[in-house]
Amino acid sequence: MDTEAEVAEEKNWRDLEPSYSVKVFLTVLYSLILVTGIVGNAVTIRVTQVLLQNGYLHKNVTDHMVSLACSDLLVLIIGMPVELYSAIWFPFSSTSGNVNCKVYNFLFEACSYATILNVATLSFERYMAICHPFRFKALARNHTSTLIAFAWLMSVLVALPLLFATGTQGHIPARKSVPDQNVTFCTNLRERWVMYQVSISGAFVVYMVVLVGVAVMCRAMILVLRKPMGSVAGGINGSTEAAPKHESSRVKMARKQTIIFLGLIVGALTVCWMPNQVRRLMGAAVPKSGWTRAYFRSYVTLQPVADTFFYLSSVLNPLLYNLSSQQFRKVFVQVLRCRLTIEHVNKRTVRSAASGAVASTRSRRPLLSLHRGHTERSAAARGKTRDGPLRFLTFKSDSGSGDASKAMDKVPTETEI
Repeated sequence: MDTEAEVAEEKNWRDLEPSYSVKVFLTVLYSLILVTGIVGNAVTIRVTQVLLQNGYLHKNVTDHMVSLACSDLLVLIIGMPVELYSAIWFPFSSTSGNVNCKVYNFLFEACSYATILNVATLSFERYMAICHPFRFKALARNHTSTLIAFAWLMSVLVALPLLFATGTQGHIPARKSVPDQNVTFCTNLRERWVMYQVSISGAFVVYMVVLVGVAVMCRAMILVLRKPMGSVAGGINGSTEAAPKHESSRVKMARKQTIIFLGLIVGALTVCWMPNQVRRLMGAAVPKSGWTRAYFRSYVTLQPVADTFFYLSSVLNPLLYNLSSQQFRKVFVQVLRCRLTIEHVNKRTVRSAASGAVASTRSRRPLLSLHRGHTERSAAARGKTRDGPLRFLTFKSDSGSGDASKAMDKVPTETEI
């Protein structure tokens, strides 16, 4: 061990504690993030249920969004209060016990990686639906539940080594076997150092694979949506099948919103998770027995910054939903106001169609009633192409001009013609 490390061990590590003003500032900031995240994700769960009941969302997308919101809620509720207490106010003392330390690290890691794996499964399902629609339809009906269960199971497997590699331990210098200066905190265990390194490195690889994978799938989906409207790729033997243009336009807009959301999610995960990943790699790169005072100061300084960005990622998801979907934004505000005015998509479609039909009829009526003789002749000419004379001529009455004028006020619809 070099001279700098030996001198560092003789100094008081408690001098590295944040100042009181910094603690107060971080407490206020963390509290705002916690309240905003809980409200935002709880309202998001309610909004997805409302949109599902009214026909604006498919059940598979709703299930993914609910799972993602639940993982974000768990990250905030489990991680932030403990982080505020143990890392900000009392960083060099742990009264929770060894078992609580292990359980906390395991749960927090599992919920954190459930978030990013839920993003991966949602991206994969949208990728299959857009780029390989026939294969997507051929999947079992419970494929969404399978993907969500896979995401949570993988997150548990990623976090499982921390049950054994972490615990309550003090700072143990390289040449000693017992903690020094009565400094105790929840950290990685010295005797499980290799397991801890493998766990942190494996989790970082999962993080990078998810980011790259989602980015590649988003690019593939964008390329598919750039194809001419009215054709859907993925037919048999790579052929192209025609699709109704009105249906293609509506579905295409919904899929564009999903891709925008996924792209924003990837950007948020890259920016918000990277500082925390750097801090974790710092902790796994060098054993604490070899940490110098400068290295320890860098780690302690980076920790609140990394944690703030990390927790912001759980708050940003509801904001990204609102940015990527106008309908979601409207219902989100309605839920916050506790006043739902949304109507079912079928009722909305019928009402719009009825309004359009009334407007179309009114626009044609003056043309049908101004020139009586011309209208009758035109209708009779059109009637020759069908079976027998057109019944529109029966509106003409022989009883008198008054009855005839009244009869002409009756305008036939397109169905009667």
